[in-house]
Amino acid sequence: MHIGAIELPNALFVAPMAGVTDRPFRMLCKRLGAGYAVSEMVTSRKDLWHTLKTSRRANHDGETAPISVQIAGTDAQMMADAARYNIDRGAQIIDINMGCPAKKVCNKWAGSALMQDEPLALEIVEAVVAACAPADVPVTLKMRTGWCDTERNALRIARAAESAGVAMVTVHGRTREQGYKGFAEYDTIAAVKAALRIPVVANGDIDSPAKAAAVLAHTRADALMVGRAAQGRPWIFREIDHYLATGELLAPPATRDVARWLTEHLHDHYGLYGEELGVRTARKHIGWAVHALPGGSEFRAVMNTHADCRTQMAGVMDYFDQLADRYKLWPAANEELLEQEA
Repeated sequence: MHIGAIELPNALFVAPMAGVTDRPFRMLCKRLGAGYAVSEMVTSRKDLWHTLKTSRRANHDGETAPISVQIAGTDAQMMADAARYNIDRGAQIIDINMGCPAKKVCNKWAGSALMQDEPLALEIVEAVVAACAPADVPVTLKMRTGWCDTERNALRIARAAESAGVAMVTVHGRTREQGYKGFAEYDTIAAVKAALRIPVVANGDIDSPAKAAAVLAHTRADALMVGRAAQGRPWIFREIDHYLATGELLAPPATRDVARWLTEHLHDHYGLYGEELGVRTARKHIGWAVHALPGGSEFRAVMNTHADCRTQMAGVMDYFDQLADRYKLWPAANEELLEQEA
């Protein structure tokens, strides 16, 4: 699998998710089987580049290659400038956001709202490709199937993007109108794949090895992108990789391995965000990890009261020590066992 001249270790990608796919989370997913991860979206507004929030998103210290940064905006020249800004800070691939359905993004006509204005969308693509060309940095595009059910124009935009020099297209199998509701459809992704010569990535509702295989078979996509299913289960990438290679399910991870992955991730997380913000933003990662585990709801409620990293980490380690004493393998993989304890 290649993006431009860049070779990837496999065709399993981590989706860019605001507030989730920061540097520590991307690095964790790569350690556990993802071949590629895209950053949270970085704004094209110059007046925000020097804010702490944006500087964290543009920080790639210690991150394994390739480093891919997603940019968002509505002005072609500003998007071109944003591409150059991030290349100067280590980006090896620039991804254009035409997929975010969030109202605060779409209300400014960015993200998936750009799919309503095809001339502007193409102008942005052309400007970013031109800005990245001198550095030989490939440009990719992530979008949805369209704005709404009656306006599915992904195929038309994908063809134009390929002609403009985009190296890869990712399609989330929902319209902007759907948000994350309902079910992803893959016929549109299959149509895009059939029409393009560049790699096409399928995204949406890929939450298990079997679903991954089914989506690949249906779409003939070159790669798969996993988003929400990796929250609290970042090892899903190695599970999918094993299943696609062998047709067999990988055994659940050892509980102590999961505990080690989580605590190492938390240390990295605290290092990026500091004490006050670190303890608050770590709560969602802990919550995802303990979801559906014995006593998970009660533990999460206690975690949300901790105000410092040391106490939070001690609580996590104590919970997982007790869990590992009871379950050698990750209990969330055994629904029947958990139902018996309920």
